[in-house]
Amino acid sequence: MKHLLLQTLQSLLLGVIVFALLLFLPAWTLNYWQGWLFIVVFLGAANAIGIYLALNDPELLERRKRIGPGAETNRAQKIIVSLILVGAIVLLLVCVLDHRFGWSPVPAVVSLLGDALILLGFLIDFFVFRENSYGASNIQVIEGQQVISTGLYAVVRHPMYLGVLVMMLGVPAALGSLWGYLALALMLPVLIWRILDEEKTLKRDLQGYQEYTQKVRYRLIPALW
Repeated sequence: MKHLLLQTLQSLLLGVIVFALLLFLPAWTLNYWQGWLFIVVFLGAANAIGIYLALNDPELLERRKRIGPGAETNRAQKIIVSLILVGAIVLLLVCVLDHRFGWSPVPAVVSLLGDALILLGFLIDFFVFRENSYGASNIQVIEGQQVISTGLYAVVRHPMYLGVLVMMLGVPAALGSLWGYLALALMLPVLIWRILDEEKTLKRDLQGYQEYTQKVRYRLIPALW
């Protein structure tokens, strides 16, 4: 438990430093309540899930820690993850600069709704992690892995990405920006590329996945795609 607490505090401190640099430096002010609340909501939810996994599924937590272009074995996925990381930074910068220069001010209630969407996205992913202990951050099929078709996986084939999408939809509003949605829209083709490329690996290497795709038609959004 002591080791878990130390890891959590280290992760929290690193997250605060990174977000503080990305948010308050370009904003050039600390008087940015949307930024502070975003940090509390995002890091609070992320670390709560991390603690849950450490206590209940440490193997999944270790798989979740292997993240970034270097963790991918597929060249296409290395490119995709790099684009996603760059896109996430650009999204935050656009939102912060929008707030700083007042390009598209939004009411406080809209920012609060954005934070609620972020929490909802994390909640979706929490239920995914409870259902699927194989949900690594990188694209891989491990020995003994089975197709999961229960819970949210009975609705869409990639509920984890659905959670991420909901979360990202909340980010611009939470940070007080409408222009951020333009940056977010530019990231959507990369997310679609990742899903399609991931499915190639799963159909090839994960027994039963091809049959699962015939049972669950939609990849990301029910009745749409």
